[in-house]
Amino acid sequence: MVNHNKKQPLAIFDIDGTLFRKNLQFELLEGLSYEGIFSRKSRNKLVQYYRAWLENKSTYDGYRRLLVRLYRKEIKGCDPAQVKKVAKRVAEFHHGRLFIYTSNLFKKLKKTHFTVAISGSPVEIVSEFNGYLKFDRAYGTVFEIDKNGLYTGKEEFAPVMDKSQIIKELVSGENYSTHHSYGVGDTDSDASFLSLVDHPIAFNPDLPLKKRAEKDEWKIIVERKDVIYEIDK
Repeated sequence: MVNHNKKQPLAIFDIDGTLFRKNLQFELLEGLSYEGIFSRKSRNKLVQYYRAWLENKSTYDGYRRLLVRLYRKEIKGCDPAQVKKVAKRVAEFHHGRLFIYTSNLFKKLKKTHFTVAISGSPVEIVSEFNGYLKFDRAYGTVFEIDKNGLYTGKEEFAPVMDKSQIIKELVSGENYSTHHSYGVGDTDSDASFLSLVDHPIAFNPDLPLKKRAEKDEWKIIVERKDVIYEIDK
């Protein structure tokens, strides 16, 4: 029988829309467009989709999918050193834009839990952002680099495809356990790891995650401005 008392519990957080008030990949794309590394055309198209979502003419998922496609297209042929340089500036500017509930929960759990961040945003911006937060482990999308040292546009590692796999690999060893662990996410892609922990939290959830949280009786937290609500099950 596994002795969970000898294993450290996990505190797993999504970043975009969960801890960070906006989207790291969007902010990085914006910065790369401003520097002329990415085209302004792609940035403008993305802003149009973002506006359509705000005006209820499209879905957030549609905006998010376009963001991923545009970034994948624009990153091809780029120099990693340039991307990291912009990522550093973007993280420096945005690192304080955090939700109250999740940032306070992170600070509390960091004292007792092994903290893990899992994001679909590029690892370059995730790593720079984590330089301020200090998660014990932070995962982001890794893009392939060719023999000339340039990005190919292909994803080498995409944790968002199955975030639970990272957690399963962590607990397969002798150091960590999902027992007494926490998980916090805002979209349906986070449900895979939320289902593994003892204390799953759907934070400002999209509709699919809200339905899943209601079905499985997970805690639902909504933060608006400086007010935090817990939705009764």
